[in-house]
Amino acid sequence: MAPTWEATKNHSDRERWICIYPAYINSKKSLAEGRKLTKEKCVENPTHQEIRDVLLSVGLNVGVENKLHPRERSKELLYRGRIRVQLKNNDGTPFNPDFPSRDSLLSFLGTNIPKLKSRQGKQAAGEQSAQQSSASTSKKGKGKGRR
Repeated sequence: MAPTWEATKNHSDRERWICIYPAYINSKKSLAEGRKLTKEKCVENPTHQEIRDVLLSVGLNVGVENKLHPRERSKELLYRGRIRVQLKNNDGTPFNPDFPSRDSLLSFLGTNIPKLKSRQGKQAAGEQSAQQSSASTSKKGKGKGRR
């Protein structure tokens, strides 16, 4: 059973940090499958490592847990991972003034994950393969040929 909320816990305790699943910002998911933002603000298939890297680059306290989103059908490692982030100080003020809420943090992730170097390499490779496939499909066939 999950532990209940206790008023004695501080915001700096790991149990009080917010949880972020990759499904929250996955543009391939529907709202019913766990997406929390509009598709324009989301990223295609983000991983928990990418989320962690972006949050660490901003200087937030981050923890990674080996958990699976409850609505996730696939048990593959690609979809595993939950990120915990400290959003507030012990006095209740935002840990980072740029991110006063969970929604502001999620929209920041949606805009910055595509800027990662690992994503830039994947996009360039995807564009090259798309160009190669379009070049091969644009050739006109001569028919069955001679037999």
